[in-house]
Amino acid sequence: MSVSDYAAKFEDLCRFAPHYNTMESEEDKCVKFENGLRLDIKQLIGFSEIRDFPTLVNKSRICDKDSRVKASYYKAVNEKRGRDM
Repeated sequence: MSVSDYAAKFEDLCRFAPHYNTMESEEDKCVKFENGLRLDIKQLIGFSEIRDFPTLVNKSRICDKDSRVKASYYKAVNEKRGRDM
């Protein structure tokens, strides 16, 4: 699942958890969101300890996009290398 899909689903489900809809619980919401990220993104984002939810989602999307670009690059390089042999 992409971070955009995950963020949309997370926000949708937060409607049913009133605890996460207050300003006082912004940190809890960020921690909960962070714990549901893919491990590669969680490792990149976790050390930053971002506790502003929109910023956390945005940074996570950037990491997701970079990860997908890097994966497609290496896949293309490996395919090219396979054809050259």
